[in-house]
Amino acid sequence: MESPTREIEEFESTSLKYLQPDQIENIWLRLRGLRKYKKTSQRLRCLVKQLERGEASLVDLKKNLEYAATVLESVYIEETRRLVDTEDELSDIQSDSVPSEVRDWLASTFTRQMGLMLRRTEEKPRFRSIVHAVQAGIFVERMYRRTSNMVGLSYPPSVIAVLKNVDKWSFDVFALNESSGDHALKFIFYELLTRYDLISRFKIPVSALVSFVEALEVGYSKHKNPYHNLIHAADVTQTVHYLLLKTGMVHWLTELEIFAMLFAAAVHDYEHTGTTNNFHIQTRSDTAILYNDRSVLESHHVSAAYRLLQDDDEMNILYNLSKDDWRELRALVVEMVLATDMSCHFQQVKAMKNFLQQPEGIDKPNALSLLLHTADISHPAKNWDLHHRWTTFTLWEAIMGSFRKGAYPNMPQKTEEKAKREQEEQQEATAENQEHKKDPELSGPKEDRGGEDDPEPGGVNGPPEESPHDKSNNEEAHQNLQNGIVFNGIIVTISSVNVAQV
Repeated sequence: MESPTREIEEFESTSLKYLQPDQIENIWLRLRGLRKYKKTSQRLRCLVKQLERGEASLVDLKKNLEYAATVLESVYIEETRRLVDTEDELSDIQSDSVPSEVRDWLASTFTRQMGLMLRRTEEKPRFRSIVHAVQAGIFVERMYRRTSNMVGLSYPPSVIAVLKNVDKWSFDVFALNESSGDHALKFIFYELLTRYDLISRFKIPVSALVSFVEALEVGYSKHKNPYHNLIHAADVTQTVHYLLLKTGMVHWLTELEIFAMLFAAAVHDYEHTGTTNNFHIQTRSDTAILYNDRSVLESHHVSAAYRLLQDDDEMNILYNLSKDDWRELRALVVEMVLATDMSCHFQQVKAMKNFLQQPEGIDKPNALSLLLHTADISHPAKNWDLHHRWTTFTLWEAIMGSFRKGAYPNMPQKTEEKAKREQEEQQEATAENQEHKKDPELSGPKEDRGGEDDPEPGGVNGPPEESPHDKSNNEEAHQNLQNGIVFNGIIVTISSVNVAQV
């Protein structure tokens, strides 16, 4: 018995046998989105052989099974939709999709006029070739329908409920992240590409799209940032969508420019380190050296995101773009992401004011860059609950960055010197107090010391008596000091986002 892989290859060659060259060229672009089924079969069979030889690791087994499960879910959803469709398969087929020999045969068989025109001596197409031709016609039409309607990402009901508000200014991205199991970026990016019909327009394989966004989420979680993480990326992406929609700019832009905007928003802080550009420059990090101290983090974000696409074809969502479209999209994305550098803020605002005064209109790349920058810092303009939450995370991340080694060279030395000085003063006070207890005369006359029987507050015989309120506050402060770190009068608990004023 022939292997399933060989059967698949023969099926593909037979199905495409009767297509015209221009049809074959077009259909192969559509077929790329379905190659994952064949690849999944190959991966699983390779895994079986590795298991038989005892070479497969648990990690490889888990990875391949998860991939297969994703593919099977996609197939199940599409096949279910096809089965519940009441329309006849053949009724959906357009005449262009049916090969010419099939049309000739149908005409010669079922119309008298065509039958009279054909000579009896002419050789009619053989039945077997006609069957193959009909199969090819149906196959072509199905491929077009499946690749345009295929759903590779199933939405939980809770996610669907949250996404109903995706067109609103104060969209709750935290609710989306919670309902999606920490996959806010994946669902918002997929949803918006679907709404703008960009998946179909640029022939983006759904499996590649899902793999790419999941890789983005891993990169956003790399440094465990409270603020610059996948939730922030999802928030900026949704805010860009809102601005495009409500300002009417969506009608001013091409589909490629809309795609560039959403793509730039999704990747604009990819693998953010949780520190500033100045931190990298002052510490002479490898990233700062690589990008010559200019927009260090922003350069890394866009470069690392494109490296994902370049290094793995399975997540290359730009594979089917033409060369010109690819270059235009990359130029827009690079310019937009670099413009999120806060050091460019006032320069951008000034440039936009000048553009508005010019009669020839506004430069599109500059307008898109300002739009992304606006979305990036937009949370102060949203409702208080969202703004307060984002502000807390911003403060927390800034404090965490301050304690990174070498971030601010002077701060650790001052803290250590102060702690050492306080420790020495406490030791001196303790030693002096012990000396006083051994020889009371060292403290001078009794009347000058305030009396041993009725010591004054602050005397050498002990600390002043504490009121119940002061005692409670001191105990709380002592507990906070044990659990956290004091930073400029603020106690920060490392285990969680817990900021309390001393």
